[in-house]
Amino acid sequence: MTDPAAAAGSAQQKIDTSVPHSARIWNYWLGGKDNYPVDEEAGDAYTAVFPGIVTIARSSRAFLRRNITFLAGEGGIRQFLDVGTGLPTADNTHQVAQRLAPDSRIVYVDNDPMVLAHARALLYSTPEGATAYIDADILDPDRILEVAAETLDFKRPTALILSNILGHISDYDRARSIATRLMAALPSGSYLSVNDGSRGVDPVFEQAQDAYNDSGAVPYNLRTVDQITAYFEGLELLEPGVVPVPLWRPDGDTSTPEVIAEHGGLARKP
Repeated sequence: MTDPAAAAGSAQQKIDTSVPHSARIWNYWLGGKDNYPVDEEAGDAYTAVFPGIVTIARSSRAFLRRNITFLAGEGGIRQFLDVGTGLPTADNTHQVAQRLAPDSRIVYVDNDPMVLAHARALLYSTPEGATAYIDADILDPDRILEVAAETLDFKRPTALILSNILGHISDYDRARSIATRLMAALPSGSYLSVNDGSRGVDPVFEQAQDAYNDSGAVPYNLRTVDQITAYFEGLELLEPGVVPVPLWRPDGDTSTPEVIAEHGGLARKP
């Protein structure tokens, strides 16, 4: 078994703390502590231009929680492939799923050394289920599928989670092809969950994001709502379709604006 402290120490040596990193900035906006001054500075510079990014970050997390709650409950899904998981915070995929279905099996995928260290140390499974972490790049979907098959049975319906990860792929056509390749390996009855920052909704958000992309950090590309919707081509979109994330089957929280520049949806493979 991997020693979590050793994993953290090894990964720590590879972490570049001189450049802001999206996973750590996102963690900062969510109120986490797994970030560095350079990330806080970048996060504060962003919120100075667009304070609404904190709402987007937290609404995105809530959307994911509601997705997983549906999938593990009404959807009957017991396998989850979460690609681009980011740093663990509250209500991670395995925690939400295994609260409802303790036998759920979850594979997380990321290629950031800090995420690797925290995932190995913190992402514990229930005894009935399984939780695994793959150190892999979304640009290599075949490797993801090969290693994930050690934990997941791809003959059984599986939920593919792509939460705020496809925007990191600069070429939109490539992003679509990767999502399509991953879904092609999953059987009928599987699901695709996607949410990403959206372009054409809030010009101030777009200004802040463009400035962030020019800062030297790993760029994140906003997509139009039509582009986000196209990820679900060939699948059966669940109601209410691709919408601002607070509007996807809200559970009573009225503190978040209904229309924000973050869209998402959930679809079933026929």
